[in-house]
Amino acid sequence: MKQQDFTELIPGLPEEIALDCLTRLHYTTHGVSSRVSHRWRELLQSRDFYYHRKLTGHTRRVACLIQSLPAQAESGGSKSVGQPSYGVSVYDPASGTWDRVEPVPKYPDGLPLFCQVASTEGKLVVMGGWDPASWDPVREVFVYEFATRKWTQRRDMPAKRSFFAVGASGGRVYVAGGHDDSKNALRSAWAYDVYKDEWSELNRMSEERDECEGIMIGSEFVVVSGYDTDSQGRFKSSAESYNIDTGEWSRVEDAWRVSQCPRSCVAVDKSGDLTCWAESDSAVRVGACGVDMGDQTIVTGSAYQGAPQGFFQMDRKGGQNGKLVRLEVPDQFSGFVQSGCCVEM
Repeated sequence: MKQQDFTELIPGLPEEIALDCLTRLHYTTHGVSSRVSHRWRELLQSRDFYYHRKLTGHTRRVACLIQSLPAQAESGGSKSVGQPSYGVSVYDPASGTWDRVEPVPKYPDGLPLFCQVASTEGKLVVMGGWDPASWDPVREVFVYEFATRKWTQRRDMPAKRSFFAVGASGGRVYVAGGHDDSKNALRSAWAYDVYKDEWSELNRMSEERDECEGIMIGSEFVVVSGYDTDSQGRFKSSAESYNIDTGEWSRVEDAWRVSQCPRSCVAVDKSGDLTCWAESDSAVRVGACGVDMGDQTIVTGSAYQGAPQGFFQMDRKGGQNGKLVRLEVPDQFSGFVQSGCCVEM
């Protein structure tokens, strides 16, 4: 047994009281707290501690958004230089504060374009996308640990794929569909175990689904719409649902009653039907993105092409027909939101 196993969490306090104290720490203090001792660091990053905090009601939900960063201007002018670059912005609805996650070390000037983002058990997972310099598809997976405020590069995706569906639950991230290097739409699906750093192949979907959207509904990973290789841009009305418990897919007819791309704008209404955020309000008609946070949802989008990005919050207790309330956002966090997810930490 290691020497640190004998170290008291807080000298002079019984273990259960010390644990209760650490459980009540705000998530923003975990980075500094993890430096106190080896034991504190191991505890704050552990799976058991996460579920203990969740069970006792001490986790908090924040929205992590893949957002365009403020454009750099040419020397002596106001014209922006180059294509947009993206980073991870964090919005805490409880405090109304905004923050930005440190860049991935391999991509200091911006995340891979069109990368996918998901979260499970308090960790943020970024995978895939296109290299921002070469635009070549990448297989890389990065996990951000809020307790240490550090990124780690994990095992690559089994194959390159772009515009795929993603969802996460119980320490695993599920991916399905999208297209390969040759623009062939895919039926294949995989699951990534965040703790074991392992990929496992799942049963295939019944048909190809490029530019589909993933959403978790209970123990179901639902892959919404998409199109076949030979029908590019003609989005399906169907969806396929993967049951995490049985490992089987089931087809859902007429699940997506919208002709547009479902990426980032799929919502679930009070009756459990899939709807589109872009059709919920004229203020988010273009580039709509919704992040479901349980009792509330953060919605972004524009009224028309080229209009400023709007940020809204909706009380989910009012259902899909609830009112969007505009949020005041600092200028440095007002850029276009490509996608996002809820992180409970």
